[in-house]
Amino acid sequence: MKLVRGAWKILVGIKDGLVLVFMLLFFGILFAALSAKPNSTVRDGALLLKLDGPIVEQPENVSAFAAMQGGGDKHQFRLRDLVRAIDAAKDDSRVKVVVLDLDGYGGGYPAAVTEVANALGRVKASGKPVLAYATAYTDGSYLLAANASEVWLNPMGGTLFMGPGGNQLYYKGLIDKLGVNVHVYRVGKFKSFVEPYERDAQSPEAKEALTALYASIFSQWKDLIHKARPKAQIDTFLTAPDQAIAGTKGDIAHANLASGLVDKLGDRLAFGKRVAQLAGDGPKKIAGSFAAIKYDDFVAAHPMSTSGDKIGIVTVAGDIIDGKAGPGTAGGDTIAKAVLDGLAKKDLKALVVRIDSPGGSALASETIRKAVLEAKAQKLPIVVSMGGLAASGGYWVSTVGDPGAVFAEPNTITGSIGIFGIIPTFENSLKKLGITTDGVKTTPLSGQPDVYGGTNPQVDSILQASIEHGYAEFIGRVAAARKMTPQRVDEIGQGRVWDGGTARQLGLVDRFGSLDDAVAEAAKRAGIDAKNVRRVYLEKQPGWFAQLVQGFADKDDDDASTTGDTKAGDLFAMLAAQRQDVLARALGDAKRLATVNSVQARCLECAGFSDARADDDDRTLAQLLIKAIWQ
Repeated sequence: MKLVRGAWKILVGIKDGLVLVFMLLFFGILFAALSAKPNSTVRDGALLLKLDGPIVEQPENVSAFAAMQGGGDKHQFRLRDLVRAIDAAKDDSRVKVVVLDLDGYGGGYPAAVTEVANALGRVKASGKPVLAYATAYTDGSYLLAANASEVWLNPMGGTLFMGPGGNQLYYKGLIDKLGVNVHVYRVGKFKSFVEPYERDAQSPEAKEALTALYASIFSQWKDLIHKARPKAQIDTFLTAPDQAIAGTKGDIAHANLASGLVDKLGDRLAFGKRVAQLAGDGPKKIAGSFAAIKYDDFVAAHPMSTSGDKIGIVTVAGDIIDGKAGPGTAGGDTIAKAVLDGLAKKDLKALVVRIDSPGGSALASETIRKAVLEAKAQKLPIVVSMGGLAASGGYWVSTVGDPGAVFAEPNTITGSIGIFGIIPTFENSLKKLGITTDGVKTTPLSGQPDVYGGTNPQVDSILQASIEHGYAEFIGRVAAARKMTPQRVDEIGQGRVWDGGTARQLGLVDRFGSLDDAVAEAAKRAGIDAKNVRRVYLEKQPGWFAQLVQGFADKDDDDASTTGDTKAGDLFAMLAAQRQDVLARALGDAKRLATVNSVQARCLECAGFSDARADDDDRTLAQLLIKAIWQ
């Protein structure tokens, strides 16, 4: 009986302990939900834009694990929210100064960064101070800072302008050594996505196309810098940076100051004191702190209009994949359902398709296109707005736009009209291990494509014919949408990527403009007042738990201290992080080779234009590999 009573006490103790844990967890979640929700009431101070994550069209959901780790690198800034907040700051008397904290800058595609830079320029032009700070500036972060009224630089830091370009990894030699047989089915001499798997160097066609594309994008960047800071002597730092720095004996910061690239040299403490002069001291009166308006609170205080005629906006952001996907990835079925659900309510006056995608599955691209076409059945105007990029499958979707209603930015990356398929087989790899295959086949396609024994001529012929048919479909869609002959589309297609300016000259887009311009055009075509429009985003809304997790990730102090937690690093730290990303992207390339399982309309070149870090999973694996090598 003593044993039974003892066991019963243990069970009761476990039960009481579990009840206590669940009660603590419940009240902890309740408290977090109440405290993490953005506050729509803001006080006077500095609007703090700590851009420690990438600027994106559609942020991904933050995982609970990342939130518990402080948000990790998953903090992403929705482009439309960021621009809306900056424009609102221009006229909001509570905002005394806009502060750009660019240590840990997360990057973005040229068109997105340019849109934010232009918004900052509007604030500066209004007479309201805009102050920028970083330990080290690169191309994207400096474009933002150049539109500030005061550009601060840490005396231990400097600028490092690289321009677009660099080396791409090619795996043909490794693949041959491993005995992997990569079967590539493609159309388009410029379709370079498959080149890393079948070549050991860049093809002349790909090099030709990239040279023209890089020159255009880089020229636009330089023009924007010259416009924002006409007195800055930036050309020397682009053509002969070593000579520009030689005069100061390696002191990059003072060379930047002497050339007018920056206005002030000072550490974060000095910068914080300067902001406090304009915005007031922080509540805790800590040196270097200032009264700050949190970004999330300010966005909540300036919501989009909830009245007026409804215009639907469908966002195609990230890789286009088959099936369902969360935000930040364009799941064909997910987007199609959101569009059809929105159209079923019969209350939309027009539809805007916002594209920010390098492409992906051709099937998923067509699924999205077909769903958007249902808007035509309701006689709704359809306007396309290209963001940072709308290439390959992204351009496939754009063919749904009405005549004359496809908008892009001058530095939007678009085109890449071409498709491909990849199937790796391992018969030679297995032979090296003494493993062979054999069996009985009843037809030429039995067991095909055989990843162990290799493909046969019949299946190769069928798959190549399927790719060529898909390319003809792509060409046909573009020809019909752009009022061109298929022969002309083929000439400017072939998988080649274009900047928005060239694409407009070629007739692939109709006009320049932002999402706001596209919405205004949609309102005009619908016969409604563009100033009385309610934007309805046709996308799955995050659940309460996802919002809670995001609140954890975004939670910050009530006042800002420039001596607090940052991701600051000098030029060497910045370069080390970028080189680490090269390994991470190589791991990502290997993963894509093994997992691509459908006909693809995807752009390889697009990834090289964003400063954003590599995929979190790939980067984590890269860090583990580097650690293992050096231990």
